[in-house]
Amino acid sequence: MFNALTEKFQGLISKLAKEKVLSEDNISDASRQVRLALLDADVNFKVTSALVKRVKEKAIGIKQIKSVSPADQFVKVVHEELKELMGSDESRLDLKSDPTVIMLCGLQGSGKTTHAAKLAHYLKGKEFMKNPMLVACDLARPAAVEQLKILGAEVGVPVFYLEGQKSPVKVAKAGLIEAREKGHDVVIFDTAGRLHVDDTLMCELEDIKKVVDPQEILFVASAVMGQDAVKTASEFDQRIGITGTILTMLDSSARAGAAISIKEVTGKPLKFEGVGEKITDLQVFNPHSMADRILGMGDIINLVKKAKENFDDADGAEMERKIKDASFSYDDYLKQMASMKKMGPMKNLMKMLPGMGDMPDLESSDREFTKMEAMMLSMTLRERQGLDELIPARRMRVAKGSGSTVDDVNKLIKGFKRIKQLMKGLPKFKKKMKGNPALSKLLGNTIFRVCSNNR
Repeated sequence: MFNALTEKFQGLISKLAKEKVLSEDNISDASRQVRLALLDADVNFKVTSALVKRVKEKAIGIKQIKSVSPADQFVKVVHEELKELMGSDESRLDLKSDPTVIMLCGLQGSGKTTHAAKLAHYLKGKEFMKNPMLVACDLARPAAVEQLKILGAEVGVPVFYLEGQKSPVKVAKAGLIEAREKGHDVVIFDTAGRLHVDDTLMCELEDIKKVVDPQEILFVASAVMGQDAVKTASEFDQRIGITGTILTMLDSSARAGAAISIKEVTGKPLKFEGVGEKITDLQVFNPHSMADRILGMGDIINLVKKAKENFDDADGAEMERKIKDASFSYDDYLKQMASMKKMGPMKNLMKMLPGMGDMPDLESSDREFTKMEAMMLSMTLRERQGLDELIPARRMRVAKGSGSTVDDVNKLIKGFKRIKQLMKGLPKFKKKMKGNPALSKLLGNTIFRVCSNNR
């Protein structure tokens, strides 16, 4: 989603990197480039003007440090202003009530039904361990109830619906009673898509709100709508008082304008972002993470979260030690493959690592995954542990046993040697690894896969 905007910022940074100091002239020029980049990304005009004005004022008044390049100083100002614009900190759900009532609303096709299930799955996770129930109040769209039932079964969450009922208000009322009787601590209402100009349907939404008295009213907006999503969110807020937004389809080629503008225009935080089609592809919106992604700095914040969800801390602590010592083995890697597979495609993970998102052959890295596993399984235990050297005769045996070529085995071995060299050049990663054993384990796997696949 941010490719075009990130490229423009990277070009701006490269140009500033040639300057020895920040001056009023180069700051003015850089500020103009920031303005053009944001407007091209479909960021609200007023929001863009206010942001650029603050960036320019702070950059001109900044105390210049000799050890820090002008480009880095300017980027820091832009980063801080972007983060502040999008809310500064994560906005958490209000889960104090029992049950907590969450109502989803928005336009048709924005992904409300899918994200109702995604949200239920998220709240069931080990961070919250809630017992949610879904209520099917979308009676306007054909098969909407059936879709929610299928998604509910997929995530292991019950779905309440009333067969033949035409009134979503009655379904909502009965669903809340059912949730209380069965001890569900979170109730998520999936409502029908509607236009903010459709007064009848908006009144219906207001009636549902009165009946269920939600703690959270989340507007579900598709990123592909751009500024229309921001405008519509504002209209919904005026009618029913939304508490936040879920921005969907952030994995698409849509421009980044809605993500940057929506909080400033509506005054309500962006709480979640949908980053893929899988039921697990929902994450808390983090302004710092979003600013990092926009400026091409990767996404270490969400990478750490993914690692913690999928890796055991005890194993991670051991991997942290091995990465620092550059002593991890093929056997270590094989033991962690199962965890890595849970985290999704390699190309998506690489985009989260600073400076690695544009590495070649990421598309093919997942196709090589199975081949690498087969080669390592064809080694003896002592070979995998590095106790027996993989001499040519052994490499030939490994190649035959895995259905690959000696050249493939040579590249695999060469990849391990690259890791030690690469880790020497990643001091920032090593700092981030400290106290993050799950990230350490992830980095060991990720770097190895890239080095081994890089032809």
